[in-house]
Amino acid sequence: MASKLPLVESIGMATKTLRSNRLRSFLTMLGIIIGNSSVITLVGVGRGAQNLAEGQLSNLGANVLFVVPGNNDTRRRGVAFPRNLILEDSNAIKEQVPSIKRVAPQISSNEVVQIGPRSTTSSISGITPDFLPVRSFEIANGRFITDQDLRAARNVVVIGPDLKNKLYPVSSAVGENLRIKDQSFKVIGVMEPKGAVFGNNQDENAYIPLTTMVSRLTGRDPTYGISLSFISVEAINSESTGAAKFQITNLLRQRHKILRDDDFAVRSQKDALKIVSTITGGLTLMLAAIGGISLLVGGIGIMNIMLVAVSERTQEIGLRKALGARSSDVLIQFLIESLILSSFGGVIGTFVGIGAVSTVAALTPLPATIGGVTILITVTLSGTIGLFFGVVPARRAAILDPIVALRSL
Repeated sequence: MASKLPLVESIGMATKTLRSNRLRSFLTMLGIIIGNSSVITLVGVGRGAQNLAEGQLSNLGANVLFVVPGNNDTRRRGVAFPRNLILEDSNAIKEQVPSIKRVAPQISSNEVVQIGPRSTTSSISGITPDFLPVRSFEIANGRFITDQDLRAARNVVVIGPDLKNKLYPVSSAVGENLRIKDQSFKVIGVMEPKGAVFGNNQDENAYIPLTTMVSRLTGRDPTYGISLSFISVEAINSESTGAAKFQITNLLRQRHKILRDDDFAVRSQKDALKIVSTITGGLTLMLAAIGGISLLVGGIGIMNIMLVAVSERTQEIGLRKALGARSSDVLIQFLIESLILSSFGGVIGTFVGIGAVSTVAALTPLPATIGGVTILITVTLSGTIGLFFGVVPARRAAILDPIVALRSL
């Protein structure tokens, strides 16, 4: 009985066979290369989207809760938010909720801002001095709005760096005057860059005292008084955000005399991160599945080419069996050939995918990235796919009758 062919010799024979058909071997690997690079690129882009969203959420400030008018039902239907969140609610939260540190009420409105011939539309926010620490903003030039500005309802404004560059491309802007809705305002400060949150560029915003916003731009609501766009609340620490959310909800339900559905919502940064992680995680999974289909197609390509190779190498297989090779030796050689093709294709595809991810990260705002575990899993998966799809042609070669195979000589 013939002895089993050593594994090293089988690997050598498989490698020699593949080298003798370099073009075919490369074209066979091409499907795996495309599939592997697709998986890595798409997963990297998905993770980049998740990192971008989480980075933007971190710009909202630490331990921050947002109290907004309207409930989930009005948001789903796209109904305009009711004007039922008022300044007295903000004052009540500040005075009666023990687990919060600061409160920053805010009124926002889009207005035309101009200086001489230059003009642009910007989001104007009426705020209080606590806005700066609550939302973790910093001043680059000048100063921020003070309690004196608030009490006197002064026409002063702090602008974002992008808005400053649009209106004052040369000067420092501090001390200059600009017009907001036909009202003259003195620029007292310029913010440090903060970045965008969900498409809203905070560096293009302008900030004025809340009292000035009410008296000069928006006015009072005849029913509710000073209606707010939302309230930013800073909890004492990260552990107290849950308690703060519970206490604020109970307080506002009492103040608004709510018996059934709330007419407001309290959202934390953690809630937003959880929603974003769910969405981007699903997106990444979907993109990985799309890339996985490419890998599957590559595996089918390997099987087809190997089946053709079995047909072309019928004489070789019959001669080997006639000289004493066992069916298992032929089976192992064809499996090794499939494994080499898929593994090398996976490695090449990995480098292509890493290059694509690096290019996306360098040329776009998306911080695309890929982890070592993902790379290892993808390479292993490509090798497994090649091995799996190589079984059918390998079995066909192994069970080939040497007498029938030698008839074609």
